[in-house]
Amino acid sequence: MLVDEGRLGLDDPISKYVPGAPATWKGITVRHLLTHTSGIKDWEGGTDIDYRKDYTEDELVQVAMKLPPDFAPGAQWSYSNTGYVLLGILVHRVSGKFYGDFLAERVFSPLGMESTRVISELDIVKNRAAGYTLEEGKLQNQEWVAPSLNTTADGSLYTTTLDLSKWDAALWSRRFLKPESYEAMWSPVKLQDGTSYPYGFAWSFDVQRREPVIQHSGSWQGFKTAIVRYPGHKLTVIVLANLAQAEPMRLATAVAGLVQPELAWPDVHAGVVDPDPVRTARVREVLEAWAKGETAPGMARGLRSTNAGTAREKAGREDVQVQLATATGFTFLAEDDVTDRTIEHRGETIGRVVFYFMPGEHDRRYRFFLNDKGEVADFSSELVDAI
Repeated sequence: MLVDEGRLGLDDPISKYVPGAPATWKGITVRHLLTHTSGIKDWEGGTDIDYRKDYTEDELVQVAMKLPPDFAPGAQWSYSNTGYVLLGILVHRVSGKFYGDFLAERVFSPLGMESTRVISELDIVKNRAAGYTLEEGKLQNQEWVAPSLNTTADGSLYTTTLDLSKWDAALWSRRFLKPESYEAMWSPVKLQDGTSYPYGFAWSFDVQRREPVIQHSGSWQGFKTAIVRYPGHKLTVIVLANLAQAEPMRLATAVAGLVQPELAWPDVHAGVVDPDPVRTARVREVLEAWAKGETAPGMARGLRSTNAGTAREKAGREDVQVQLATATGFTFLAEDDVTDRTIEHRGETIGRVVFYFMPGEHDRRYRFFLNDKGEVADFSSELVDAI
């Protein structure tokens, strides 16, 4: 909205709005913050920031400025809540209104989202849910977080599925923004090396059984959320949960398969004959190499060059290593020809999506996104234990 009104630009340096910005922020733009390509570290509670301390916005900026960068602006993609906190502060500095008040006046109120608001510990909020976590099988309350850290733009909203459906309707009708702003929001970010990452402005991009998907998930203080939008079907699935161990994205995509059977995931127990065992060996080799931070012959350029070195990425690679170590098989499930769908992952046009089942300590279904050369441009996995 502020960009459409000419009050700031996507390619404005954030130093324009942050006096005394460190030299490490040189070249970082508003666009970099929106697309998680700024290189600003995703702060970690207990190490970089104290979740039990009330900070002012200026103090939060000071914390962010002291963090060592993960990479040069635009070089890699790595999720950064810190960057979105800064975006909320920019909204305040440019509009003169606190981020939560801006949303209330410009989005929530016009759409009749009567139950949506910034979190408040002081106010009486009707039907407010609590967040929980399971610790050794015992249900416990979420950990306490200082009130000011529940008012920042990396999350911190109360809402309902009904209110989110109103917001979703506004997205379908492209209310509020110029057409070109929606196109920018829903386009994969381009990286410096010419590759891309399947993420736009606070939306990630996927494909489910040949159908392009626009989606996002969330997690904070015992709450888990997911919104998955299927433009080809004019279908949106929203799942809100108040348990840290919940898997709303998995539920959302499964529900979509019930509503539209052609979206259903392949049956892991179908016993399909593998049409290309050589390909199967190649994609597993890629998976093993990626887990160790190495490259493999069947790895496409975009995946090969992805190595942000962040704590989040390191944890992801280690998790795959554990999966591989406990796996008892790796079997073909299905493949989808998506050559007519114009799907891009990491700078590669995707021709096929191939599914595999990896049973083990936790059964998982893998998807490998292949370019026209049969190289692995990207991959993902999800648990397939009983929901």
